[in-house]
Amino acid sequence: MSMPTSATELLLQPDTEGQESAKPFMRTIKSFVKRAGRTTTGQAKAFEELGPAFLVPYQKNAINLEALCAISTGAADQNDLDNSPIVLEIGFGMGEATAHIASVLPDTRFLCCEVHEPGVGALLKRIGENKLTNIRICAHDAVEVIDHMLPLNSLDGVHIFFPDPWHKTKHNKRRLIQSPLVAKLARRLKVGGYLHCATDWQPYAEQILEVLSAEPLLKNRALTSNPELNGYAPKPHYRPLTKFENRGIKLGHGVWDVVFERI
Repeated sequence: MSMPTSATELLLQPDTEGQESAKPFMRTIKSFVKRAGRTTTGQAKAFEELGPAFLVPYQKNAINLEALCAISTGAADQNDLDNSPIVLEIGFGMGEATAHIASVLPDTRFLCCEVHEPGVGALLKRIGENKLTNIRICAHDAVEVIDHMLPLNSLDGVHIFFPDPWHKTKHNKRRLIQSPLVAKLARRLKVGGYLHCATDWQPYAEQILEVLSAEPLLKNRALTSNPELNGYAPKPHYRPLTKFENRGIKLGHGVWDVVFERI
């Protein structure tokens, strides 16, 4: 799965139009860590053949998501297409789970952010192999994509699966799920839209639950539907068990899903 890592440490200040302007602290932290990796011949071929249709260039102005995602999703007609959900995924690793979810939810359109070039190539390859049409990829820092490209109230959902837990206490500040990012995401969700996070590191799960609970624009879906789970959600049907996750479960590791809704 994806390993988006740490949050950009930003001060959020509403401007006169209600948008957020970001003023970085002295040290700005990216929402990712560049990892070494080699693009295979198949991935390079996917870049060449599918990149023009499925890659979205980063830009510093808001995009029209409906126009961007005006693609065949299995919707019966144009009205259904216009109303089909748009979900942002932050960090998809090698794209295995992303491709699975896109096939399970063919009427949902996905905008996926990942900076790891072999991972982008791998997802493009899966798109071709599985004949998927409901994915678009922006190979850029997700924080900057959110800040500059995504309008307010434009998303029906956000997926952040298995972000880098940064196990050492001194590195916790590098974690992706922190209040500034969550505030940005909440403002870009439509009312009723959801933010779904998953992690296999319990201290991070506890932090995620705490941070999301503190965001006034979000409410915890599990508190009403599954109060016995102490705020955590059952694994939604669309999220597959990855090889990494299955290995962890066999070793006795837990996995925690957290699903909050925009109010």
